[in-house]
Amino acid sequence: MVDTKTPGDKTLSVPTKTLTLKPRVETGTVRQSFSHGRTKQVVVEKRGKRRVGGDAPATETHAPEPVAAKAAPAAKAPLSRPGAAPAGARGGSGVVLRTLTEDERSARASALADAKVREVEERRQAEEEAKRRAIRESAEKAEREAAEARRKAEEERHRQEEEAKRKAEGEAKKRFGEGEAKPAAAAPAAAPAATARPATTRPATTRPAAATPAARTPVAADGSDEDEGPRQIRRGPGGAMRPVAAPKTTHKPGPQKERGRLTVVTALNDDVRERSIASFRRRTQRLKGHASNEPKEKLVREVTIPEAITIQELANRMSERAVDVIRLLMKQGAMHKITDVIDADTAQLIAEELGHSVKRVAASDVEEGLFDVVDDSTDTETRSPVVTVMGHVDHGKTSLLDALRHANVVSGEAGGITQHIGAYQVTSPESGKKITFIDTPGHAAFTAMRARGAKVTDIVILVVAADDGVMPQTIEAINHAKAAKVPMIVAINKIDKPDAKPERVRTELLQHEVQVESFGGEVVDVEVSAKNKTNLDKLLEMIALQAELLELKTNSERPAEGTVIEAKLDRGRGPVATVLVQRGTLRVGDIIVAGAEMGRVRALISDQGDNLDEAGPSVPVEVLGFNGPPEAGDRLAVVENEARARQVTSYRAHQKRENAAASISGMRGSLEQMMSQLKTAGRKEFPLIVKADVQGSLEAILGSLEKLGTEEVAARILHAGVGGISESDVTLAEGFNAAIIGFSVRANKEAAAAAKRNGIEIRYYNIIYDLVDDIKKAMSGLLAPTLRETMLGNAQILEVFNISKVGKVAGCRVTDGTVERGANVRLIRDNVVVHEGKLSTLKRFKDEVKEVQSGQECGMAFENYGDMRVGDVIECYRIETIQRSL
Repeated sequence: MVDTKTPGDKTLSVPTKTLTLKPRVETGTVRQSFSHGRTKQVVVEKRGKRRVGGDAPATETHAPEPVAAKAAPAAKAPLSRPGAAPAGARGGSGVVLRTLTEDERSARASALADAKVREVEERRQAEEEAKRRAIRESAEKAEREAAEARRKAEEERHRQEEEAKRKAEGEAKKRFGEGEAKPAAAAPAAAPAATARPATTRPATTRPAAATPAARTPVAADGSDEDEGPRQIRRGPGGAMRPVAAPKTTHKPGPQKERGRLTVVTALNDDVRERSIASFRRRTQRLKGHASNEPKEKLVREVTIPEAITIQELANRMSERAVDVIRLLMKQGAMHKITDVIDADTAQLIAEELGHSVKRVAASDVEEGLFDVVDDSTDTETRSPVVTVMGHVDHGKTSLLDALRHANVVSGEAGGITQHIGAYQVTSPESGKKITFIDTPGHAAFTAMRARGAKVTDIVILVVAADDGVMPQTIEAINHAKAAKVPMIVAINKIDKPDAKPERVRTELLQHEVQVESFGGEVVDVEVSAKNKTNLDKLLEMIALQAELLELKTNSERPAEGTVIEAKLDRGRGPVATVLVQRGTLRVGDIIVAGAEMGRVRALISDQGDNLDEAGPSVPVEVLGFNGPPEAGDRLAVVENEARARQVTSYRAHQKRENAAASISGMRGSLEQMMSQLKTAGRKEFPLIVKADVQGSLEAILGSLEKLGTEEVAARILHAGVGGISESDVTLAEGFNAAIIGFSVRANKEAAAAAKRNGIEIRYYNIIYDLVDDIKKAMSGLLAPTLRETMLGNAQILEVFNISKVGKVAGCRVTDGTVERGANVRLIRDNVVVHEGKLSTLKRFKDEVKEVQSGQECGMAFENYGDMRVGDVIECYRIETIQRSL
């Protein structure tokens, strides 16, 4: 209720509603639908106008009414005096409105003044913005017109180039014929369309209408929009007008640029690489191939097939699919995977079935070209002859060689016999030519050395002692010379001795098909004396004559080939090999291969101890630089690089390991081999570790020890090598309880101390037959002794007595021989042996006796046996143990 005073001073009570603030903003949600089934829910605001004195809500627009528009009706209403009735009062309603106070009127006036100032300022800013927008629009229009002009010029240039290209292709077709017109017919048809299509230019960066200054709408002086477009002007919270962004428009890119020939201009003006003429030609050729559908021509290859190859690798080498190879194998009844390994024969059948040619290779092909390469060079020169001195032990071979080279090699050999193979070079005093001598041992153990010397020689000198004649090693030397097919010169040595008989030597040689010249044969014989140096010049002359008949020539400029005469392991110099160069020239720095060892030549040392830079044909030298000591008898060759050397040595080492594994695993195959293996399965072994100074001596020792073996006992070589005895050798011997044999080598200080501490026996030898004899005796101790039975006598039982505390005692008469107490006896009944045992009691009357002679009576009792009868025969014998030897 409102109390109101009337002019008549009457108070009226007017009922009225309570004034409340209703929310000006109403919110709601609207679901928007897009393509591909996508939807989006957005919030929509609904604003309403605030009205004073009315109850009807006004519908509202999205933009709130400007402040100036609200204030205009208030400004038009006259200011009422205090106490006057309000102008807007409705008499019939009975509602009287409150008049504005002085403060409210002043606040409203100041707000109106501020609004007018802001409106003028905004109108001025809008005019300035319109001017700037007009300037920008004019500049952008000029830029677009210039870009359009450049694009049209570029299109015209491309059109002219395409026209010239079509003319050139037409002239080429007319010139070379119409054969290729059909496959290329698509190009002219595509040309007009390509010409009509505008060139691709880089599209100008477009901005949305709200972000571009030209997209903003100028505002009129009365606050309304100048143009009725989609843009709207809204007032912000402070009354400032702000442009509303127009909806974004989807940019449509311009037409693609025609691709043509890549030129300097197009490369500089465009970032996109053009399609080249070569690419266009390749595409045309592909289209031709697809259009013709002609089957491809099959590629026929030469397929290299090793000893084993995988199916995948075989298919790659044939340029065939692996499934085709597997399918072919399945037709033959074999199921395989792509990674399976097949043998060379199967691979060859598959390759030939598919129409390819085959080239078979083996792992051993890496050795091709190492030796015996045919030398086409005509630049040859005469080389020195290689002479091998052979014969029986102690026939004077080394003494004769010392007399020829004025040296004293014999004094350095243990026991006065040669146990090493040596190579020396001697200059003939008459002709001045050099002769290479190879000295071989004469002992029976050095058969391999003699054979090796005969293989590398040109001439063999057979030394036979005039006082001893032909001996077993002499016969062996003759056989080696015949096997090597080399000429022979017989040197009958020791003619200075009083019992020398040279004629007997010539006669004995006839038994072995060696006929000397004095007996009408072709073999030269010379009687010499190494001690008195008799006829040495004649021997050299015969050697030179024989060399002239052989016409020994070679090419010294080719890569070197040779043979390892001897090899050893020197503690200071490493592996050292004595090599006889047979062909070519060996130089310092060459990469060499010998057996399973390789290396680079570090030094060449002559037989006199001089360092050499190179060694020509028929020159014996010591070679330093091997990775390990090669085996005596290995052939040496110079290779071009280390890769080839590694291939050869790895193949040879693999073969060596396989052979060793095959020998260790035992013999399999024939029944005879299996039976021999069973025989040797239970034999005793004598474990040994052998170390020697040189490879040749080690070879001879191992050969001799192998010959000592029998079915009952054999030497087991745990380790054999060249060089001194080391701690590892002692450790190995300790594990197997073996003995260590050192031939011309010694154990170092640490190894000797370890052997003494662990009780390992080390035996040193300098003469090979002493070593063989000692090992033979030691192995003989492992043999089971032989038991020999010796008959003593027989006795016949006359009566059997049963004595208490003693048992049965037989009263006997000795019929022949003697009977001894403690001897072995047999009880024979009806010519059948009933019992074998020992005689425990032998009495003569009441006394115990040792033996009873024939014809005497005695009492006998057996050990642990009492079934004796009258008439039985007692046979008495003795067993003797005899030690066997190898």
